[in-house]
Amino acid sequence: MFDALWAALADPHRRAIVALLLERPRSVGEIAQACGLSQPGTSKHLKVLREAGLVRVRQDAQRRVHALDPAPMAALDAWLAPYRKLWTESLDALGRRLDERTDTHGTRAPKD
Repeated sequence: MFDALWAALADPHRRAIVALLLERPRSVGEIAQACGLSQPGTSKHLKVLREAGLVRVRQDAQRRVHALDPAPMAALDAWLAPYRKLWTESLDALGRRLDERTDTHGTRAPKD
């Protein structure tokens, strides 16, 4: 599952499309114009995003409207949680170390 997500999000145009769809659902034409892509090129990118489960499409009269599906992003966020914890712990340790080097008057202690 994650291989398809990573592959879909590896392309900068697809990341730009995801960012646009984060704001609101859009038609292919709107996405193409906003990204500076051709409609066929945009459709190909949307197909990859749909196949990865990141985007869903619905028919609205004569146009197809694309929207983000939040479930895969939630799964990706859950997968990233342990790594985020690692970074948070490392940054907290750095913050404590810097705080230790600051005296009570708000100035930096001399370096060792």
